[in-house]
Amino acid sequence: MVAELARQAGEILKIGFGGPIAAEHKEQAIDLVTEMDRRSEAYLLREIRRRYPAHHVVAEESGEHGANGVYSWYLDPLDGTVNYAHGIPIYSVSIAFAENGRVRLAVVFDPSRDECFTAIRGQGAFLNGASLQVTGVTELSSALLVTGFPYDSWTNPDNNLSHFERFSVRTQGVRRLGSAALDLCYVAAGRLDGFWELRLKAWDVAAGGLIAEEAGARVTGLAGEADYLRPVTSIVAANPALHGRMLDVLKG
Repeated sequence: MVAELARQAGEILKIGFGGPIAAEHKEQAIDLVTEMDRRSEAYLLREIRRRYPAHHVVAEESGEHGANGVYSWYLDPLDGTVNYAHGIPIYSVSIAFAENGRVRLAVVFDPSRDECFTAIRGQGAFLNGASLQVTGVTELSSALLVTGFPYDSWTNPDNNLSHFERFSVRTQGVRRLGSAALDLCYVAAGRLDGFWELRLKAWDVAAGGLIAEEAGARVTGLAGEADYLRPVTSIVAANPALHGRMLDVLKG
């Protein structure tokens, strides 16, 4: 059911992709929201609240809905809004379901490639039904990493640029794709070896984090803490051996 909701939200996004889009700025000049973010979120909210009216929902654009109880949903209706607004086909729909604060089910759908990444805790991670596994790369010199930068990077010195510089001279390269949810799924799929990013939101990484974990990644905060969803949401994901080497670099 959740995968189908993500696919339907993705169809809403595909309708608007590449055409004229009304976009607004949030608090930061480079943080955008489009009419398609809101349409996708409205659809997901309606369908989840219709099925599970007593559940708590945390949605990127409209905030929190319902009682903050045992069951919670994390919705990112369009992860990669800046890409989307510029006609770059790297964006996704991200949905996670949590019980008592722990994510149990995750779906990330990439409408451009018709790729649906899914995971249920303890049952593995999958791409369109095929099992996923992280890479076995253990040395930074052989690793291809991915990251992103916070929206207040113009004004906040904690902007990830120093980490980016350190990793850039120790690895095969560092990519910046523009969708944290897909970054984590690409680690799960073995397309990238590791991911880190600072000061995200829970809806950015709740689904992708579980998918990466179920594919064999270690996923933590920057200090190695297990609860990477708590504010401030900074994250590192890689296979266990590479993860430790990434933490060493991040600690400086």
